[in-house]
Amino acid sequence: MRVKKVLFIAALLFFSFNLPAQTVKAGAELTGAYLPLIQEKRVAVMTNQTGRVGDEHLVDLLIRNNVDLVGIFSPEHGFRGTADAGEHVASSVDEKTGVPVWSLYGGGGGKPSADKMRTFDVLLFDLQDVGLRFYTYYASMARLMDACAEHNKKMIVLDRPNPNGFYVDGPILDMKHKSGVGWLPIPVVHGMTLGELALMINGEKWLPQGRICDVTVIPCENYTHQTKYELPVAPSPNLPNTQSIYLYPSTCLFEGTVMSLGRGTSFPFQAYGHPNFKGSGFSFTPRSVPGAKNPPLLNRKCYGVDLRNVSYEQIWEYGFDLSYVIDAYKNLKMGDKFFTNFFEKLVGVDYIRQDIIAGKSAREIKEKWFCDVLRFKQQRRPYLLYEE
Repeated sequence: MRVKKVLFIAALLFFSFNLPAQTVKAGAELTGAYLPLIQEKRVAVMTNQTGRVGDEHLVDLLIRNNVDLVGIFSPEHGFRGTADAGEHVASSVDEKTGVPVWSLYGGGGGKPSADKMRTFDVLLFDLQDVGLRFYTYYASMARLMDACAEHNKKMIVLDRPNPNGFYVDGPILDMKHKSGVGWLPIPVVHGMTLGELALMINGEKWLPQGRICDVTVIPCENYTHQTKYELPVAPSPNLPNTQSIYLYPSTCLFEGTVMSLGRGTSFPFQAYGHPNFKGSGFSFTPRSVPGAKNPPLLNRKCYGVDLRNVSYEQIWEYGFDLSYVIDAYKNLKMGDKFFTNFFEKLVGVDYIRQDIIAGKSAREIKEKWFCDVLRFKQQRRPYLLYEE
């Protein structure tokens, strides 16, 4: 009898370890959870090329289900996701559906006008984020939450997994450096989905004048914060693959220096270089390409470091890693001229530039934000929708 019991347990263990992992479902796929909430309502959506529901775009799904879709808000990079970072994007009409597209990057400070807000009853928000403080989609969400709060409109966030959602790293933003690439007092890598962040924005009263948005989050299924989720669609033109998304927290800092991080090549955020970089056999030349029409160091041959073969495990181990910037800083021997004023907007604090110039190591600097990470993890806990 005991032998049979042991065999039975062994069989159970075998099958449990060999069962296929449950497929993660984004909020947009759970139509039964949100379509009833928007019936007989005038609906606007905030989305872009990442708003996929299987093989169909959310906009097409809504039209097919006879939803009264009155307009599409578009974020940085536009509705189709092809515009350069920060590029002015004009409003237009979606050719396929005839629905007007209202750009939040066409001027006006990123908030819709009162006239636009009067045209709808409910705003559906569906964007694929990558979990970084300097990635602008969460700031667009915060501005739309504020507009909905001001105009008494309902907002529904169709949540999506965070591909960098399995860790928290970096200093909390010093709000004196608040900008379009640093909107909230959160670490560089916040480890939250946009749905969780929407709940935190309300709970921490981060909207102006302490306004509260009437927001409902449609959570993902079969997702936890330890899920390694690879995106089915590139979230923006210069994050073309998983390698770029994992390196992005660290290599984006080159935007605040004299270096190129590979914009204008086929491997943006996966390399760094400069015409005067010494001792490297690797080179690349940034060109004008869609999504990077005028990249830094355009048409100049850059020597530097290729990060395309760095393993995922190594990237995960080091997290938000200053060693690349420190390596380039030491190589160019330019002193403070290596940095631009944009650097503090990205890192969010004053001490990182100062410590790099003082010769401190990446590990020594990282120790300074250790308490920031612990404090933020505690602060965010009430708003988490998924197991840590």
